[in-house]
Amino acid sequence: MDVDELERRIAEFLHWDYRFEFDNGATTPLLDRRMVNRHEKRRHYFFDPLVGLFGGSLSGQRVLDLGCGQGFWSLHAIEAGADFVLALDADGTSIDQAKLVFEAKGIEPARYTFEQGDFFERRPSGSFDIALCLGVMHLVAKPFELFELMRDSGAEVIVIETDLSDRGGSSFEVDEVRKPVDHSIALVPTRQAVAELAGEFGYQTVPLALNMADFTGMLDYHRRQRLAFFCSSGRSLDALRAEEPWLMPWWAAPLEQRLRRIRS
Repeated sequence: MDVDELERRIAEFLHWDYRFEFDNGATTPLLDRRMVNRHEKRRHYFFDPLVGLFGGSLSGQRVLDLGCGQGFWSLHAIEAGADFVLALDADGTSIDQAKLVFEAKGIEPARYTFEQGDFFERRPSGSFDIALCLGVMHLVAKPFELFELMRDSGAEVIVIETDLSDRGGSSFEVDEVRKPVDHSIALVPTRQAVAELAGEFGYQTVPLALNMADFTGMLDYHRRQRLAFFCSSGRSLDALRAEEPWLMPWWAAPLEQRLRRIRS
């Protein structure tokens, strides 16, 4: 695909969440340049450790990418050597964008499948080694069903990146969501709830220690309102460093959280 055709097809989409760069010089546009730093830091934070957990390559691994969006992490999995990626998202436009990216990148079609739909209603078929659940858990109303789906896929390792409730203990906070996966409300977990939920399905869990010094575009991480978790049913996670519990002073918390503390 030449650069003119690719740029034309890229421009047919009104919004891109990720910056993709292609060999012919084309790139996808971003309205917020801070997102370049955000996604690069996310890659160093949880994706590089995932590849390291498998000895530096995902060769031989089958990956399930839930809520794949425009295929950014699916592409990283393929480029890290994964044999096959099944990527699912409810948004048809995002699926079309992901397909364009993979076509323009020249990825062999036998190595991936993108499917649009509600993965609760249309459960993925096949067996997988790794499940990616990135930016999804805090958007669903059925966290138990989500974990059941990932366990039933056969995934030995699950990577979860999620917003977190600050309520403490093991609980879920009801929240309204703009782009819901299944319902117009979601259950946002606390850090402890993620670990205990994973334990119910036989997974050991490590809340991954933050490793970024530049938090440009990453205020949610800076406030520890978002973390990544590695869950394993067999593979050792001992090489991963766990994030220590962090107690934000009440006066440093966002206004909404301070008001909630006062009301309670």
